[in-house]
Amino acid sequence: MSRVMAQSHLGTALKDILQRIEIAALQRRPSEFGSHVPQLIAVSKTKPVSAVLEAYQCGQRHFGENYVQEIVEKGSNPEILKLEDIKWHFIGHLQRNKCNNLTAVPNLYMVQTIDTTKLATALNNSWEKQNKSVKLKVMVQVNTSGEENKSGCPPEQCVDLINHILNNCNGLEFSGIMTIGAVARSVQQGNTNEDFKSLLSCREKVCENLGLSAADVELSMGMSADFEHAIEMGSSYVRIGSSIFGAR
Repeated sequence: MSRVMAQSHLGTALKDILQRIEIAALQRRPSEFGSHVPQLIAVSKTKPVSAVLEAYQCGQRHFGENYVQEIVEKGSNPEILKLEDIKWHFIGHLQRNKCNNLTAVPNLYMVQTIDTTKLATALNNSWEKQNKSVKLKVMVQVNTSGEENKSGCPPEQCVDLINHILNNCNGLEFSGIMTIGAVARSVQQGNTNEDFKSLLSCREKVCENLGLSAADVELSMGMSADFEHAIEMGSSYVRIGSSIFGAR
C-alpha cells in the first residue's frame, strides 16, 4: 500500500494511517485471519469537496459518506466526476424513499448499511432500474451493541436477511457484514471488543447456515479510535474520518 503522498497535513495523516493499517495486518493479526491488508475507507462526511480531492491526489480511492444528500452532491460535483476510479461507500442509515437518489450517484461502489429485507428489496429494485452492467455491492449492518439509537439488524436476524439478499435481490452482490458498535467499547484498552467479537460470531453463523466461506463474508468494523484492534480481529474494511480529515 505504498503510495506517493503530498506534503500536506492531510497527506501526512493519510500516510500514517496506511502504515498503521499495514503493521496491524501484517505484524499483529493472527494468521487465522489471513494476510490481506484491509481497505481504508476515508470518511469524508461534512468535509468539503476540496478535502476529497486532496485525499484522492494523495492516492486514496475509497470514500465513505453518511448522508444521502451529501453523497449525491459530492458524487455529482464536476471536479469529482473527473475521477473515474473513485469509489463511494454509503455508510449511514438509509431510508427506502432515498434509494433512488443514492443509486443514481456516479461511482457508487458499496452500501454497507442494509438492515431489513424491505430495504434490501427497495435498494435492489432501484439499482436494477439504473440498468448498470454490474451488481451493487452491499453489506448487512448488524447492531452488535443492542443500543436503541443504533441502526442495524439484531444478530439473530442476520442469517435470514443475508439469505433474502442472496436469493431475492439479483441486482445486489452480498459482500459482508458491518458494525458501528458502542463508543465505550471502542476506546477501552486491553480487552477484546465485544462488538467485534459479536460480528465474528455472526459471520460464523452465516457461513454455517448458508454454506459460505469466511472469504465470502468480509467484515467492516473499526474506526479512528479502534481500527488497529479491529484489524487484529480480522476486519476487511476500516472506516476512518477524523484521524485523516481532522475533527468535525
